[in-house]
Amino acid sequence: MRIYLGSDHAGYDLKNHLVTWLTAAGHEAVDCGPHAFDAQDDYPPYVMLAASRTAGDPDALGIVIGGSGNGEAIAANKIPGIRAALAWSEETARLGREHNNANVISIGGRMHTEDEATRFVEVFVGTPFSNEERHVRRIEMMSDYEKSGVLPALPGAAG
Repeated sequence: MRIYLGSDHAGYDLKNHLVTWLTAAGHEAVDCGPHAFDAQDDYPPYVMLAASRTAGDPDALGIVIGGSGNGEAIAANKIPGIRAALAWSEETARLGREHNNANVISIGGRMHTEDEATRFVEVFVGTPFSNEERHVRRIEMMSDYEKSGVLPALPGAAG
């Protein structure tokens, strides 16, 4: 599987580790930067590039990494077609894929050990979307909004 990665300085070391780990696991890891450590860099260019490339490659996934992972998830979710899930446990990584069909995982590099973060990625990449009707329906509501700008109808609201 092709997996696009982007980070900032706080996620730089973990990103590099994951590129190596993913490659060893047989995946095609695409490093969207940064390619050198810079303590003053900004995450949006790297994260949004990884998310944009993921959105344009429907069979791919993405990984974005920062200090907490919050800003990175927000930035990735600005890209149409991206559903980025902030993972802080194996369960949130699994549910992001299984229930939300997340195509990007966001991880806080300062929040977890390298082993924990690697396990989150392993679970995320290895978990398929459930395709349960309720989850498909919810994702379609968000996708429709993304395209039209029209909020989903409230349950029981007259049309």
